[in-house]
Amino acid sequence: MLLLGLPPAFLILSFITILCALYVVTNNNPVYSVLALVLTFFSISAHYVLLNAQFLAVVVVNLIVYAGAIMVLFLFVLMLLNLNKENEPLIKTGWFVAATVSAGLLLVVLAAALHRSSESIMQNPAENIGLVKNLGKVLFTDYLVPFELSGILFLAAMVGAVLLGKKHSAEENSNSDTEPSEK
Repeated sequence: MLLLGLPPAFLILSFITILCALYVVTNNNPVYSVLALVLTFFSISAHYVLLNAQFLAVVVVNLIVYAGAIMVLFLFVLMLLNLNKENEPLIKTGWFVAATVSAGLLLVVLAAALHRSSESIMQNPAENIGLVKNLGKVLFTDYLVPFELSGILFLAAMVGAVLLGKKHSAEENSNSDTEPSEK
């Protein structure tokens, strides 16, 4: 069953994504905005699954990088900044009107562009293009050398970080042992 020429799962996920994104922008509490942004990323991941790009949705981009690492960083920065209401500058209503008009015009342009596009854009021409199996096959046959080199680069970076951390802590221990304590 198609509504407006689109599958109902796509329409429901699009509605959830837009609702969560609007909540991110309109909410006054930054922590709730970040949590709504996580929900937005989850619904975008579901869109990737509908497009048959499971690896992109789950493993690489959305869930691990965005919903995991960057959201933790956002929450850490928000807690560190300790945002208060009295520190916020007053926003004039002219900006709100300009933003509303700009958003409305953007919506009209997007609706016109989607209306003129054909339905063939939304259909996936190759059924197995985003599967992990096919990505792994290409990665371990055609791109094996760059994959191994990037693994060696990451290993060298981890070893360097550990050595720098141990060297720094060893210097602190040797400095504290050589300095006489003042009493």
